[in-house]
Amino acid sequence: MSTLQNKIDFALVLHVQNANPNGDPLNDNRPRTDYAGNGEITDVCLKRKLRDRLQEAGATIFVQSDDRKVDGEPSLYSRALSVIGKERFRKGSSRDEIARLACETWFDVRAFGQVFAFKGDDAGVSIPVRGPVTIQSAFTREPISITSTQITKSVSAEGDGNRRGSDTIGMKHRVDLGIYESYGSMNAQLAERTGFSDADAEAIKQQLPRLFENDVSSARPDGSMRVLRLVWWRHASKGGQYSSAKVHDTLRQLLQPDGSFDEHALQNALPGIEPEIIEGF
Repeated sequence: MSTLQNKIDFALVLHVQNANPNGDPLNDNRPRTDYAGNGEITDVCLKRKLRDRLQEAGATIFVQSDDRKVDGEPSLYSRALSVIGKERFRKGSSRDEIARLACETWFDVRAFGQVFAFKGDDAGVSIPVRGPVTIQSAFTREPISITSTQITKSVSAEGDGNRRGSDTIGMKHRVDLGIYESYGSMNAQLAERTGFSDADAEAIKQQLPRLFENDVSSARPDGSMRVLRLVWWRHASKGGQYSSAKVHDTLRQLLQPDGSFDEHALQNALPGIEPEIIEGF
Protein backbone atom coordinates (compact mmCIF):
# COMPACT_ATOMS: atom_id res chain seq x y z
CA MET A 1 0.00 0.00 0.00
CA SER A 2 1.49 3.35 -1.04
CA THR A 3 1.77 6.22 1.41
CA LEU A 4 -0.16 9.49 1.18
CA GLN A 5 0.60 11.08 -2.19
CA ASN A 6 -0.98 14.52 -1.72
CA LYS A 7 -0.92 17.05 1.06
CA ILE A 8 -4.36 17.47 2.65
CA ASP A 9 -5.82 20.33 4.69
CA PHE A 10 -9.19 20.17 6.40
CA ALA A 11 -11.51 22.16 8.65
CA LEU A 12 -14.42 21.36 10.93
CA VAL A 13 -17.33 23.65 11.79
CA LEU A 14 -19.00 22.43 14.99
CA HIS A 15 -22.34 23.33 16.59
CA VAL A 16 -22.82 23.07 20.37
CA GLN A 17 -26.11 23.83 22.12
CA ASN A 18 -26.90 23.16 25.79
CA ALA A 19 -23.90 20.89 26.27
CA ASN A 20 -20.50 20.87 27.92
CA PRO A 21 -18.22 19.99 24.99
CA ASN A 22 -14.97 19.84 26.96
CA GLY A 23 -14.93 20.40 30.71
CA ASP A 24 -11.90 21.82 32.50
CA PRO A 25 -11.07 19.70 35.61
CA LEU A 26 -9.05 22.61 37.05
CA ASN A 27 -12.11 24.87 36.89
CA ASP A 28 -14.92 22.76 38.42
CA ASN A 29 -15.38 21.05 35.03
CA ARG A 30 -16.76 24.23 33.46
CA PRO A 31 -16.61 24.40 29.65
CA ARG A 32 -13.16 25.44 28.57
CA THR A 33 -12.58 29.05 27.54
CA ASP A 34 -9.54 31.11 26.60
CA TYR A 35 -8.60 34.36 28.35
CA ALA A 36 -10.98 36.31 26.08
CA GLY A 37 -13.92 34.10 27.07
CA ASN A 38 -14.11 32.31 23.72
CA GLY A 39 -15.06 28.65 23.90
CA GLU A 40 -12.38 25.99 23.42
CA ILE A 41 -12.34 22.26 22.68
CA THR A 42 -8.80 20.94 22.96
CA ASP A 43 -7.06 19.01 20.21
CA VAL A 44 -6.66 16.12 22.66
CA CYS A 45 -10.45 15.98 23.12
CA LEU A 46 -11.07 16.02 19.35
CA LYS A 47 -8.51 13.27 18.73
CA ARG A 48 -10.08 11.17 21.49
CA LYS A 49 -13.44 11.31 19.73
CA LEU A 50 -11.81 10.58 16.36
CA ARG A 51 -9.99 7.58 17.81
CA ASP A 52 -13.28 6.26 19.19
CA ARG A 53 -15.05 6.64 15.84
CA LEU A 54 -12.17 4.94 14.00
CA GLN A 55 -12.17 2.09 16.53
CA GLU A 56 -15.92 1.62 16.04
CA ALA A 57 -15.25 1.43 12.30
CA GLY A 58 -12.77 -1.43 12.81
CA ALA A 59 -9.41 0.34 13.10
CA THR A 60 -6.87 -0.97 15.63
CA ILE A 61 -6.20 1.81 18.15
CA PHE A 62 -3.28 2.06 20.58
CA VAL A 63 -4.60 4.84 22.86
CA GLN A 64 -7.92 3.23 23.78
CA SER A 65 -10.17 4.87 26.37
CA ASP A 66 -10.88 2.79 29.48
CA ASP A 67 -14.57 2.35 28.65
CA ARG A 68 -13.82 1.19 25.08
CA LYS A 69 -10.93 -1.22 25.63
CA VAL A 70 -11.18 -4.34 23.51
CA ASP A 71 -7.98 -6.15 24.51
CA GLY A 72 -8.17 -6.05 28.31
CA GLU A 73 -4.75 -4.42 28.68
CA PRO A 74 -4.61 -2.18 31.78
CA SER A 75 -2.11 0.37 30.37
CA LEU A 76 -0.34 1.57 27.25
CA TYR A 77 2.83 -0.03 28.56
CA SER A 78 1.28 -3.49 28.81
CA ARG A 79 -0.42 -3.08 25.41
CA ALA A 80 2.87 -2.16 23.73
CA LEU A 81 4.77 -5.03 25.34
CA SER A 82 2.09 -7.63 24.66
CA VAL A 83 1.83 -6.78 20.96
CA ILE A 84 5.36 -5.77 19.99
CA GLY A 85 7.16 -8.02 22.47
CA LYS A 86 8.88 -7.35 25.78
CA GLU A 87 12.32 -8.19 24.40
CA ARG A 88 12.14 -5.39 21.82
CA PHE A 89 11.93 -2.70 24.51
CA ARG A 90 15.25 -3.57 26.14
CA LYS A 91 18.23 -1.26 25.83
CA GLY A 92 20.10 -1.79 22.61
CA SER A 93 17.01 -2.74 20.62
CA SER A 94 16.37 -1.14 17.24
CA ARG A 95 14.22 1.95 17.68
CA ASP A 96 13.38 2.01 13.98
CA GLU A 97 12.10 -1.56 14.13
CA ILE A 98 9.86 -0.81 17.12
CA ALA A 99 8.49 2.32 15.42
CA ARG A 100 7.83 0.37 12.22
CA LEU A 101 5.96 -2.39 14.03
CA ALA A 102 3.92 0.14 16.03
CA CYS A 103 2.91 2.05 12.90
CA GLU A 104 1.94 -1.15 11.10
CA THR A 105 -0.14 -2.31 14.07
CA TRP A 106 -1.99 0.80 15.27
CA PHE A 107 -3.85 3.30 13.12
CA ASP A 108 -3.53 6.18 15.58
CA VAL A 109 0.23 5.73 15.91
CA ARG A 110 0.88 6.07 12.19
CA ALA A 111 -1.63 8.93 12.00
CA PHE A 112 -0.98 11.08 15.10
CA GLY A 113 2.35 9.70 16.28
CA GLN A 114 3.21 8.45 19.76
CA VAL A 115 6.04 8.57 22.28
CA PHE A 116 6.94 5.13 23.65
CA ALA A 117 8.71 6.08 26.88
CA PHE A 118 8.15 3.60 29.69
CA LYS A 119 9.96 3.08 32.99
CA GLY A 120 10.87 -0.33 34.29
CA ASP A 121 13.36 -3.16 33.98
CA ASP A 122 12.14 -4.11 30.53
CA ALA A 123 11.66 -0.60 29.16
CA GLY A 124 14.97 1.14 28.76
CA VAL A 125 14.30 3.09 25.59
CA SER A 126 12.32 6.17 24.56
CA ILE A 127 11.00 6.04 21.03
CA PRO A 128 9.23 9.06 19.49
CA VAL A 129 7.05 8.56 16.42
CA ARG A 130 6.08 11.77 14.64
CA GLY A 131 2.73 11.46 12.90
CA PRO A 132 1.60 13.24 9.72
CA VAL A 133 -1.91 14.19 10.94
CA THR A 134 -2.35 17.31 13.08
CA ILE A 135 -5.60 18.70 14.48
CA GLN A 136 -5.83 22.11 16.12
CA SER A 137 -7.98 22.95 19.11
CA ALA A 138 -11.44 24.28 18.21
CA PHE A 139 -12.41 27.83 19.23
CA THR A 140 -15.45 30.07 18.95
CA ARG A 141 -15.13 33.51 17.38
CA GLU A 142 -16.94 35.23 20.24
CA PRO A 143 -17.23 34.75 24.02
CA ILE A 144 -19.66 31.99 24.94
CA SER A 145 -22.50 32.12 27.45
CA ILE A 146 -22.17 29.45 30.15
CA THR A 147 -25.09 28.44 32.36
CA SER A 148 -24.30 26.82 35.71
CA THR A 149 -26.96 24.84 37.58
CA GLN A 150 -26.77 23.50 41.11
CA ILE A 151 -27.96 19.91 41.40
CA THR A 152 -28.69 17.53 44.28
CA LYS A 153 -28.62 13.76 44.39
CA SER A 154 -31.54 11.83 45.85
CA VAL A 155 -29.21 9.71 48.02
CA SER A 156 -25.77 9.98 49.58
CA ALA A 157 -22.95 7.91 48.17
CA GLU A 158 -21.67 7.27 51.71
CA GLY A 159 -22.98 7.33 55.29
CA ASP A 160 -25.90 5.63 57.03
CA GLY A 161 -28.61 7.44 55.08
CA ASN A 162 -29.91 9.48 58.04
CA ARG A 163 -28.95 12.75 56.40
CA ARG A 164 -27.59 14.01 53.17
CA GLY A 165 -23.86 14.44 52.94
CA SER A 166 -21.86 17.10 51.11
CA ASP A 167 -21.52 14.73 48.15
CA THR A 168 -25.23 15.18 47.34
CA ILE A 169 -24.65 18.77 46.19
CA GLY A 170 -23.06 19.40 42.81
CA MET A 171 -22.93 21.69 39.78
CA LYS A 172 -23.60 21.18 36.08
CA HIS A 173 -22.38 23.59 33.43
CA ARG A 174 -23.35 23.99 29.80
CA VAL A 175 -22.65 26.15 26.78
CA ASP A 176 -25.94 27.73 25.71
CA LEU A 177 -24.86 28.05 22.06
CA GLY A 178 -21.50 28.03 20.34
CA ILE A 179 -20.07 27.66 16.82
CA TYR A 180 -16.58 26.20 17.04
CA GLU A 181 -14.04 25.88 14.24
CA SER A 182 -11.04 23.57 14.07
CA TYR A 183 -8.36 23.10 11.43
CA GLY A 184 -5.99 20.28 10.56
CA SER A 185 -3.61 18.92 7.96
CA MET A 186 -1.96 15.76 6.67
CA ASN A 187 1.73 15.94 5.74
CA ALA A 188 2.73 13.63 2.89
CA GLN A 189 6.46 13.70 3.75
CA LEU A 190 5.84 12.57 7.34
CA ALA A 191 3.39 9.97 6.03
CA GLU A 192 6.32 8.25 4.28
CA ARG A 193 7.94 7.63 7.67
CA THR A 194 4.91 6.07 9.35
CA GLY A 195 3.25 4.36 6.38
CA PHE A 196 0.13 6.54 6.58
CA SER A 197 -1.72 5.89 3.32
CA ASP A 198 -4.38 7.42 1.10
CA ALA A 199 -6.76 4.77 2.47
CA ASP A 200 -5.99 5.94 6.02
CA ALA A 201 -6.73 9.55 5.01
CA GLU A 202 -10.02 8.42 3.50
CA ALA A 203 -10.92 6.60 6.73
CA ILE A 204 -10.41 9.81 8.72
CA LYS A 205 -12.41 11.75 6.13
CA GLN A 206 -15.31 9.32 6.57
CA GLN A 207 -15.31 9.58 10.37
CA LEU A 208 -14.82 13.33 10.92
CA PRO A 209 -18.45 14.20 9.99
CA ARG A 210 -19.53 11.56 12.56
CA LEU A 211 -17.29 12.90 15.31
CA PHE A 212 -20.02 13.07 17.99
CA GLU A 213 -21.85 9.84 17.19
CA ASN A 214 -22.03 7.42 20.16
CA ASP A 215 -20.50 10.10 22.38
CA VAL A 216 -23.53 11.00 24.48
CA SER A 217 -23.43 11.59 28.21
CA SER A 218 -25.24 13.63 30.85
CA ALA A 219 -23.06 16.60 29.91
CA ARG A 220 -23.51 16.01 26.16
CA PRO A 221 -27.10 14.89 25.49
CA ASP A 222 -27.82 13.26 22.16
CA GLY A 223 -28.22 15.92 19.48
CA SER A 224 -26.59 18.71 21.49
CA MET A 225 -23.31 18.51 19.55
CA ARG A 226 -22.87 18.00 15.83
CA VAL A 227 -20.55 18.64 12.92
CA LEU A 228 -22.06 21.22 10.58
CA ARG A 229 -19.49 20.95 7.79
CA LEU A 230 -16.22 19.25 6.99
CA VAL A 231 -14.12 21.12 4.42
CA TRP A 232 -11.49 18.97 2.71
CA TRP A 233 -8.69 20.40 0.54
CA ARG A 234 -6.57 17.92 -1.41
CA HIS A 235 -3.48 19.49 -2.96
CA ALA A 236 -2.02 18.45 -6.31
CA SER A 237 1.35 17.38 -4.87
CA LYS A 238 3.06 16.12 -1.73
CA GLY A 239 4.31 19.58 -0.83
CA GLY A 240 1.05 21.33 -1.72
CA GLN A 241 0.42 24.45 -3.78
CA TYR A 242 -0.21 26.65 -0.73
CA SER A 243 0.70 26.74 2.94
CA SER A 244 -1.83 25.32 5.39
CA ALA A 245 -2.21 28.76 6.96
CA LYS A 246 -3.22 30.29 3.62
CA VAL A 247 -5.67 27.48 2.90
CA HIS A 248 -7.30 27.67 6.33
CA ASP A 249 -7.57 31.45 6.11
CA THR A 250 -9.88 31.16 3.09
CA LEU A 251 -12.52 29.63 5.38
CA ARG A 252 -11.78 31.90 8.34
CA GLN A 253 -12.49 34.96 6.19
CA LEU A 254 -15.82 33.60 4.93
CA LEU A 255 -17.22 31.92 8.04
CA GLN A 256 -20.30 33.63 9.49
CA PRO A 257 -21.37 33.67 13.17
CA ASP A 258 -24.00 30.98 12.51
CA GLY A 259 -21.43 28.63 10.93
CA SER A 260 -22.52 29.23 7.33
CA PHE A 261 -20.27 30.42 4.50
CA ASP A 262 -20.40 31.15 0.78
CA GLU A 263 -19.50 27.79 -0.77
CA HIS A 264 -18.96 29.28 -4.23
CA ALA A 265 -16.55 31.88 -2.89
CA LEU A 266 -14.65 29.23 -0.92
CA GLN A 267 -14.32 26.92 -3.93
CA ASN A 268 -12.85 29.76 -6.00
CA ALA A 269 -10.65 31.30 -3.30
CA LEU A 270 -7.40 29.60 -4.37
CA PRO A 271 -6.66 28.69 -8.00
CA GLY A 272 -5.82 25.03 -8.55
CA ILE A 273 -7.29 23.66 -5.35
CA GLU A 274 -11.04 23.22 -4.93
CA PRO A 275 -12.32 22.06 -1.54
CA GLU A 276 -14.81 19.30 -1.02
CA ILE A 277 -17.59 20.36 1.35
CA ILE A 278 -19.19 17.54 3.31
CA GLU A 279 -22.29 17.93 5.45
CA GLY A 280 -22.19 16.56 8.98
CA PHE A 281 -24.49 13.78 10.18
